[in-house]
Parts: sequence; C-alpha cells; structure tokens
Amino acid sequence: MINDLDETLRKLLIREIPIKNGEVEISFDQPKREWSARLNRPTLNLYLYDIRENNKLRQTQPMWEVERQANGTVTQRRKPFRVDLHYMITAWAAEPEDEHRLLTRTLMALFRLPHLPDDLLAESLKTQPVPIPVMVAQEEEIRNPAEVWSALDNELRPTIGCMITLALNPYQPLTTPLVRTRELRIGQSGYPEEYALTSPASADLFWTIGGTVRSEKPLDKVQLTLVEQGLNIPLQPEGRFMVGNLKAGDYTLEISTEGRKPRQHKITVPAPDYDLTV
Repeated sequence: MINDLDETLRKLLIREIPIKNGEVEISFDQPKREWSARLNRPTLNLYLYDIRENNKLRQTQPMWEVERQANGTVTQRRKPFRVDLHYMITAWAAEPEDEHRLLTRTLMALFRLPHLPDDLLAESLKTQPVPIPVMVAQEEEIRNPAEVWSALDNELRPTIGCMITLALNPYQPLTTPLVRTRELRIGQSGYPEEYALTSPASADLFWTIGGTVRSEKPLDKVQLTLVEQGLNIPLQPEGRFMVGNLKAGDYTLEISTEGRKPRQHKITVPAPDYDLTV
C-alpha cells in the first residue's frame, strides 16, 4: 500500500505543480550524499522517514463492525488502525533559485489539496473509509533537521514536512451463520457423575431464540406478541427480534398491524429459524 501511495503522490505533483515533459525528476530514494552526487537534472525528493500509529484516531469500543447479510450470515470486520506516514520533501538543482522555485510550487500544490484526489488514487487506496488527509509544513514535523541530515551524511537543506494518514487493517473479515437459537442448561456441574444432584438428562433447559419480521408496512407499525406469556416483543429497526427463557415446546407468535386482523404463527423451540412474513 505504501508503494501505491508513493505513486499517487508522484502523479499528484506532476499534475499540480505542474511538471511537463519530465523536466523534473521525482524520487523516493534516501537522500544520502552519494545519491545527490549522481543527480544530473532538477529533482524533487520525497523521503519517507517515519511511520507510526496515530493514537488520537485509535478506535476504541466497539472494536468490531457487524453487518447482517441477506443470506442469513453475519460479517464481522475489525475497525482499522490509522497510521501517519511522514515524508521530508527536498528540491535539488544546480542553482538555489531553481530549488526555491521548485519548493514554492510544491508547497502551493499541496496546500491546495487537503485530501488526496480520488481520481489519482491507486486501486488499493480506493477502499479507505475516509478521504486521505494531507498535512503540509506543520510545526511538529522534523523537529531537529540537523540530526536527520547528519545521519544521512549530507548537507543541511530546506525541507517541507508532509504527513499522510492511512487506514490499515491487518485483519480479515469473519463471516459466520447468524445465531438464531441459544441453549441455557441449568444444573450442577463440576462434580463426578456419581455425586451429581442433577444429571444432564434432567437438567433444566432454557432457550433464547431470534428471528426477523419482514413486512411491507413500516415496522414501527408492527407489534409482535408471545401469546402464551402475554409478552410484547420489541422489534429492531431492521425487523430483528429476540425472546429468552423459553423451555422446549410449541408457542404462538402473534403479529398485529394497523388495519389488519392479527395473525398467529405457530413455532417450535428449538427450530432452525423463526423468520416471519407479514
């Protein structure tokens, strides 16, 4: 993904500065002394010198996004990390005036764009959850440039700091069947079978069931009732419902809508699904 970001920045500068007929080379090499000694034409260097997580944008709770699919499965996606990539941009030419002119044009181009343009993004960057921000010449960038250039074994030069923030997600989405029935077994556990007061066969079993009500009418006009217990069951906006503390057996779910006679649906607990259509 980082190499795709480099290519996006290259296209952006060529278009926005603009650079015509290859009159200026754009490089991402480490600007060491031996590298600069080999230059034979004006060059704009973007050196990626630091990568770190943006803790201010770190996602806390909930860590997972849940998406229900039409086929009855659930897809869970972990929220991505946000990472800051720090570039130092320098201009190289035979005359200082040419370097300063190139730096000025670079600053003007980057200041015009608070985000990377969508039409220049590489394919791997098009799935970013938000527009990719560009921060240029900020105070906290390159606090001690003399140390940086000393480490590069090169002479101190004017530098533009540029920070790009990307969302990175090392986790694969997890797709699982939607849980419609849950079993709760109540009884003694943790003892040898000969001392158990309640055997597995005689333990009390309770079930939690879930399903979906599908209706042509707005669901806020639909009322769902468990007849045997006189229990009104709340419906979520997408029609999902859940009922707990049920023993195995037959039950009746009644659906009431405005202007229609209530309809009753027989269900058996446990069962593969409990979806209802009005």
